[in-house]
Amino acid sequence: MNFILRIIISAIVAFALSYVLSSGIHIDKFTTALILALVLAVLNAFLKPILIILTLPITILTFGLFLFVINAAIILLASKFVDGFKVDGFWWALLFSLLLSVITSMLYKKEDKEKSN
Repeated sequence: MNFILRIIISAIVAFALSYVLSSGIHIDKFTTALILALVLAVLNAFLKPILIILTLPITILTFGLFLFVINAAIILLASKFVDGFKVDGFWWALLFSLLLSVITSMLYKKEDKEKSN
């Protein structure tokens, strides 16, 4: 149940960000946002750890800043898999991934606090 709730929260945030960043991020409809959230969950679970291990030297050299590049690459890869989701370039993917991560993290923390009370 917790996984489904997190997917829905991610989809809502991604769909809202497509309106805020409308000149660079395009999501056709909410069902596309749900599919995007699922694809991002799968890519983050399986591909991201492999990319982190493969790029560990450059990640250490850049004090972890290269992880932002990995996040943007995963967003760009997701745009290839999901019909109806379009990213206009690397910088838009980077901005979208940063905002998506920050906003969903804040909402997840709020959700965890409410469950603990």
